[in-house]
Amino acid sequence: MPVHSQTISGNVRQDEVLNKKSIVIDSNTQKPIKGAKIYMPNYNFNTTTDSNGSFQLNAQIEDRAILQIEKEGYRPFSITVDKSITTRPLKLGIQKLNSSDVYTEAGVFHLGDDVYSENSANCMQFRAKPIGAYYSKEVSLKGYNSSKEAVIVFGSVIGLDTKLAKELGQNSIVSVYSSPVEIIFNGQKIGELNMNGDNQQIVIPSMLIKEKNQLTVKTGKNIFQHNYTDYDDMEFANLRIELRDKVFANK
Repeated sequence: MPVHSQTISGNVRQDEVLNKKSIVIDSNTQKPIKGAKIYMPNYNFNTTTDSNGSFQLNAQIEDRAILQIEKEGYRPFSITVDKSITTRPLKLGIQKLNSSDVYTEAGVFHLGDDVYSENSANCMQFRAKPIGAYYSKEVSLKGYNSSKEAVIVFGSVIGLDTKLAKELGQNSIVSVYSSPVEIIFNGQKIGELNMNGDNQQIVIPSMLIKEKNQLTVKTGKNIFQHNYTDYDDMEFANLRIELRDKVFANK
């Protein structure tokens, strides 16, 4: 009986068992990709896909963590995995870089003060060195056409202890929670991150876009702590901005 599968490429979906090995393919051609680099910083694990695009995840996974894929000419890709990957390997589709990708920041970034409860979401999986309460970079959008929609995409997010994350069972903290992560563009708040997960997207209002722009990601605070500022520790991976055709609703 043939085994049918679905590919994970940006949106997270269920997948098949492929002889205990996961595989990386081109999202468009569906062909396997040789030489793609696989990283799990949380477990100090790295490997490379073979000639069949396959790789074996030899890591003792205990909690949700970020798996990253890098291949020259392709968008950096990340997905949040858990120990089920060892029994249910993945088929991962990655996309080639194109002219719509106007900003890409590969890698994992840790925001916060490096002080957190053991019940915090995925806290035992933090491995990146903290860079402080916020990430801020200058982003060039020279030649931006207002007929396009600029979208910020977070490949993966772990560690959020917001009210929504708590309600979704993403952490084990009993009585407190943090404010959401704020996304700030040219000094204006344009969105929030309230939950852990992959492929989270925020549209940039076109009236805020200039040739040179400042993008800031600011972590939340424990809203029940008043004696000092207690920042929520979190990590995100593979941040990018891409331009898309606008979709207009039918009137």
